[in-house]
Amino acid sequence: MTVNEIKEKIAELEAELARAEAVESDIVINLDVAELEKQHQEDLQRIRGFRLIDDDFMNACFDGYIEGTELLLRIILNKQDIHVKKVTTQKIMKNLLGRDVWLDIDADDNSGREYDIEVQRADRGADRKRARYHSSILDAHLLQPKEDFSRLPETFVIFITENDVIGKGKPLYRIERRIEETDEPFDDGEHIMYVNGADKNTSTELGKLMHDFFCTNADEMHYKELADKVRYFKEDEKGVKSMCKVLEDMRNETAKQVMVNNIQNLMKNLKLSVEQAMEALSVPQTQREMYAGIVEKKAL
Repeated sequence: MTVNEIKEKIAELEAELARAEAVESDIVINLDVAELEKQHQEDLQRIRGFRLIDDDFMNACFDGYIEGTELLLRIILNKQDIHVKKVTTQKIMKNLLGRDVWLDIDADDNSGREYDIEVQRADRGADRKRARYHSSILDAHLLQPKEDFSRLPETFVIFITENDVIGKGKPLYRIERRIEETDEPFDDGEHIMYVNGADKNTSTELGKLMHDFFCTNADEMHYKELADKVRYFKEDEKGVKSMCKVLEDMRNETAKQVMVNNIQNLMKNLKLSVEQAMEALSVPQTQREMYAGIVEKKAL
């Protein structure tokens, strides 16, 4: 074989290799697109099944939603004159000496009353001492240094639970301090309430509200304020897109937490440094500073 023939053969092989690589690239791209579409369809199915009792969906529906929060409070407290001034979801209240608290729905009204509404599907998430702790953290954040104690506003910690966690068959439980010797209310302005989500008696306003909290179809809901918001996040293009972003963020956060746990396990079991553990796990260089910071913070 002459030199020219060898060169021609090499050129043919290189061309064949290029075609093979292009085909392989197309296959990979098609697989990626198919996987993304599959994930998207799974997200849409999951969104269709969301209810207001589900944390992430509730957060999206009530964040900044004054009308919906007013509806909740007016029905639960049976007071039609409540006018909510501000509402946020997943608000963190720091405790420099102990455990922080994340409030599902934090709201205040025009009279200065403060509300913490917690939505809990698991019974253990509605522990009575958790209600007490939430109430105490609210108080700690509502009074300024040297401010007179009489300025402490009235507070409401409200747990909406999937089951009857108190177990007495009532739709609503109000917990108030009383003076035992005189059987009179203590009137310190602290209120704790449990709403029994298992009671969906639609002959009452509260029962209709609980029905709506467990409803997946906006057309079957009683209250327009809630139905409109649910319909937006399940049917409107922008609303659905924002919910898909929430689910994507949740997956990313879960993956991040798994990686942090893996790094910590290697450090503990194999006595590795954080850098050695990340090297062993092939953590991308661009992410190592972030993971090192998270691991260091957890170690404090």
